[in-house]
Amino acid sequence: MGSLAAFLLLLLLVGNFQLSLAAPRPRAPSIQHPPRTPFRLLVANASAVNASPNTPRVNVLVAEPAGAPTVSSPKQNVFAALTTAEAASVVQFLHQDANINLTATANAGPWDNSIASVQTVYPNKALSIDYLDGSGVVPPRYARVSVNVQATEEPYVEHYLVGPLPISNSSTAVPYTSISSQNTSRIRMYTSDFDATSSYAMGQAELISDIIQDLLGAPGANFDWWGTEPLPDSTGRVTQWLEAWAPPSGPFDAQTILPTGLQLKTDITGRDPSKWSFGGWWFNNLFYPSHDAFRSAWNSSGFARPPRMNASDTAWYGTDRVGEQLPFDTIPPPRSVQPKSQRFAVNKEQNYVEWGPFSFFLSFTRDTGFRLFDIRFGTSDDSEKKRIIYELGLDEAVAHYAGIDPVQSSTAYLDSMYGFGSMTLGALPDYDCPRRVFSYATFLDATYHANEVSTTHTNAICLFEADTGYLMQRHSSDTGLSATKNIAFTVRSVSTIGNCESLIDTFDYVFYLDGSIETVVRASGYIQTAAWATTGSESYGYNIHSGLSGSMHDHVLTFKCDVDILGTANSFLKHTLVPAQVTYPWSTEARSTMQLQKETVANEDQGKLNWPDNGSGMFVVANVEKPNAFGESPGFLIKPSRGGAGKYLTVQNSSNLKEAGHFTSNHLFVAQRKDTEPFASHSDNVNDPGNPIVNFNDFFNSESLEQQDLVLWFNLGMSHVPHQGDLPNTVMTTAQSGVVITPHNYLSNDASRRTNQMTRLTFSADTGIVSDVASFGAVALTGSLNLAALQPNLTSYAPDTNVRKFPFNPADATRIRA
Repeated sequence: MGSLAAFLLLLLLVGNFQLSLAAPRPRAPSIQHPPRTPFRLLVANASAVNASPNTPRVNVLVAEPAGAPTVSSPKQNVFAALTTAEAASVVQFLHQDANINLTATANAGPWDNSIASVQTVYPNKALSIDYLDGSGVVPPRYARVSVNVQATEEPYVEHYLVGPLPISNSSTAVPYTSISSQNTSRIRMYTSDFDATSSYAMGQAELISDIIQDLLGAPGANFDWWGTEPLPDSTGRVTQWLEAWAPPSGPFDAQTILPTGLQLKTDITGRDPSKWSFGGWWFNNLFYPSHDAFRSAWNSSGFARPPRMNASDTAWYGTDRVGEQLPFDTIPPPRSVQPKSQRFAVNKEQNYVEWGPFSFFLSFTRDTGFRLFDIRFGTSDDSEKKRIIYELGLDEAVAHYAGIDPVQSSTAYLDSMYGFGSMTLGALPDYDCPRRVFSYATFLDATYHANEVSTTHTNAICLFEADTGYLMQRHSSDTGLSATKNIAFTVRSVSTIGNCESLIDTFDYVFYLDGSIETVVRASGYIQTAAWATTGSESYGYNIHSGLSGSMHDHVLTFKCDVDILGTANSFLKHTLVPAQVTYPWSTEARSTMQLQKETVANEDQGKLNWPDNGSGMFVVANVEKPNAFGESPGFLIKPSRGGAGKYLTVQNSSNLKEAGHFTSNHLFVAQRKDTEPFASHSDNVNDPGNPIVNFNDFFNSESLEQQDLVLWFNLGMSHVPHQGDLPNTVMTTAQSGVVITPHNYLSNDASRRTNQMTRLTFSADTGIVSDVASFGAVALTGSLNLAALQPNLTSYAPDTNVRKFPFNPADATRIRA
């Protein structure tokens, strides 16, 4: 049996370890936005994270094998992220434009215009395909730039299209309106006076300092105050709710599970602080419209005081090991190794990857993290790989909360604003991803450009191959048995958006030998909670700790999938199993049975879909003009694969998301693909959700879906009502969701038949004696392993590297360790 495996897999154990986020740091004392801030890792005691010097070691017997093979990219990666030099040239170009009137971001104040981000613009699809498939020229390269325009009484964010790159006399900067369904390149912003509004709120809190000291056990300045983003209400007044959150003790960044339940409202309409006003207090499910009303109630004999949490007691919220040690847990767990060279190839210069029958390019942006482009798949039927997916990537993630208090009820995060690329973490070796040792994983760095600084995440994306732990195929009879290993290839990244599990995510794209591609999201981290009121909280969650409600919420993560089957002209098929009463020629009466009902989704009016009940239907992107040898339309089927796939928001017509969240209304969407509709959302929609730059509803306008260039959006996620098992952190066992696309009448047979990693046994039905073992070219293992080298040195974990872009000196750039 040893000859059946091309590599040794002791046991697959892919760890998804997630580190907690650093506590949010306010820009003004005791005030801050919701805790969605960058992560920093500090290792104070190496012995706490590394094996003891006395841990038994296995003698070194062989050296580490060669690393990943390199491969020539067939074409230039036209989807590549902007280089640091490109981003710097764009920044310098805009600073020379007196009409934009920029101030260097490092020096900008609340009344200055400054650059927020610089990102690549993905090229026109038709031009890209002409280049990738034939002799077309490389498409022109452009950048999109977000500028905070604050030198005005009504600040806004303006977006520019800059190019072509490299910057030359022909380059221009024009308002980027083409991707907006509203034909606009700007959106209002209400956070320019953050420091001033924070100071104003703290001044209001100081007026009841004695009450805060009594109810919370410390002065108001000892707490961090954050809550809702300031937004206009139905009357046009800009209001904000802030809550006092207790600071955690020790190394645990657990502030999101330490709410006090004391919240204040301010009206901060306009930019003149003299015209701002106090709006009221909320405490224990009661609203007090004035300081005097709150004080009067506090002085009354019937004033109710809910339980107060002990934030200094880390026993219940620390993430370190607690309790009695598990049996045998001092023994090292199984590890996966690849003793030979890797079985995939990477061109790091072009971010081009080949594995088995697949190839693809990678890209990376500040808003949405990493994406895959030009995914090709080859089979025995093909002389070369054919494109099956033009683009696959995350567009947006929503975390929508509910509760009796104003902060929870008003919270709906649109996380692309915080940036999945900016919040990407370097993978923690042996936890997030397998180690480099024994060639098991390849790591790619990723760079994004924001606030006139280019930040490189070291080891941001990992690529590795692994045995899934279950077979691809198995069949047995009384005279034989056949089995095929299920070896899969994973591309993984980890992003942390805030302390709560919205979102601390691993994003996986998993490739299988049968041609399937699975998109998987897993979440972990500290939940965002609410204070448990003496009445009313039971309708919004569980009492999970003293004074603590596990605030209920939905997660919806929206992915774009541009499928191309034998060309760009495709149709969307809906095949459903339906009950039927049928009288057959051979039967004397009608029989209860089922039949396959075949429909085509004709136009975009029908393009908002949900997964069929009971799993009794199939959605297929197919090319009906190119039937296979049996008259069937070749295509790829899309369906849920695990967890909460197909999640849509429980809250319909959200009061918080308004016109900015229509992509959360269904499980799956199909529309005509357009270069002017590159994303389902926009990273600045959260600034004014009633008037978003991109309104997803506008994508659906009755256009035909029959033999057109189609694009899908599918939603992953879950409804989360936290329970005591979510303390201290939500675990990935259940917090996961996936969708898979898989060949459907696309191939003449199962594509995994091409692998060598299979066996067929022949044995006697009478004696059971095996007479033959077919190995199909699988190579037997030889040599020994250096098991000691598998132990990771976590003190070598690499933080980000930052390079300033303005002023920029490529020969002597200032590099700052984050």
